[in-house]
Amino acid sequence: MKINILKKIGLMIFVGMGYLAHVHAASPLEGYWKSVDDRTGEDLSIIEVKKMPDGTYGGVILHRFAPPGGAVLTHCTKCPEPYKNKPLVGMQILSGFVEDPSKPNSFIHGKLLEPKSGKIFEGKGVLISDGRRFRLRGYVGVSILGRTHVWLKVNDPKAEINKK
Repeated sequence: MKINILKKIGLMIFVGMGYLAHVHAASPLEGYWKSVDDRTGEDLSIIEVKKMPDGTYGGVILHRFAPPGGAVLTHCTKCPEPYKNKPLVGMQILSGFVEDPSKPNSFIHGKLLEPKSGKIFEGKGVLISDGRRFRLRGYVGVSILGRTHVWLKVNDPKAEINKK
C-alpha cells in the first residue's frame, strides 16, 4: 500500500515538473498584448502573439477597439493583397520576428502590417518593464525612418475588452 502511494506521489511530482518546464520555456513575448495609438494614446487592438512552427513569432488581432466617437475599423480596406478588404479580427499583423541572439529580450527581422494605413513595415522590438511592455519599431529601409509603438501586456484579454 505504501509503495503504491509513493509511486503516485512520484508520478505527480514528475508530471508537475514537466508542466513547470513547459511554462518556463515559453517566451515572454508570447501572450496577449494591447496596442495603443502612439499619437492619441487610444487603445487600438488586442493581439495574441505566438511562437510559430518555424520558430518565428507572429501576432493575430483578437479584438479591435472603437475610437472615441467613431466606428471600429473592421476590414483592411487600404491593405495590399492578400489582406485587402479582409476582416481585421483574425488577421496576422505581426510575422517573422526572431530573437536577437546578441541582445536579450530583443526581436528582429519581423514584418508589421499597420491596418489603418495598410502599409507593411520591417520591424524590430524589445521587451521592457520586466516584459510588461513591448517597444515595437516599424520602418521602411532603415530603422531611423520609422515609428515606435509600445504594446502593453494583458493577462486577461476578455476583461480588457469588457472595460470599454
